[in-house]
Amino acid sequence: MDTQSTRRQATRTKLYEAAVTLIAEQGFSATTVDEIAERAGVAKGTVYYNFKSKTELFEELLRHGVGLLTASLRDAADETAARGGTRVEALDAMIRAGLVFIDRYPAFTQLYVAELWRTNRAWQSTLLVVRQEAVAVVETVLRDAVAGGELSEEVDIPLTAAALVGMVLVAALDWQAFQRERSIDDVHSALSLLLHGRVSGR
Repeated sequence: MDTQSTRRQATRTKLYEAAVTLIAEQGFSATTVDEIAERAGVAKGTVYYNFKSKTELFEELLRHGVGLLTASLRDAADETAARGGTRVEALDAMIRAGLVFIDRYPAFTQLYVAELWRTNRAWQSTLLVVRQEAVAVVETVLRDAVAGGELSEEVDIPLTAAALVGMVLVAALDWQAFQRERSIDDVHSALSLLLHGRVSGR
């Protein structure tokens, strides 16, 4: 990547960080381009140089944020496979990777989850696409686990993948909002028990 591209990406990252914080604090409609520029420490014209509108900025923010989450899930699965781990161990590693991501980007996660439940947004189709990209990474590991005999053939792969991603998102947001005294290891251990089906005590 050349110097100009590097600088532009750095500027976009600053704008993403400013936008996600402001929108999480006061909502999309109440957040202005002036505020985003001020929070990012750039001129208002810089925002429009990088994005045609506030809506486009938000749409690209969703792509950027969910792209980071997807990459972290994929890396966790690949690293587990590289050291000879099972697919279930890969799913467990992905749960931890998701928690690490959410701990690092709580404002984005809060915003992303909130937007999943809204309708008639200009970026709804983009949101559905990037959500599916994240869920698809989990689906791939689940499919391989079923094919390899680690999990039952009765597993509903699309629904289970969505449930696992949803479990991590909601549990992590609850942790961030109401149980900050707990460590990430503690939260991961609790979710790991659910993954391994050991909550019944049998």
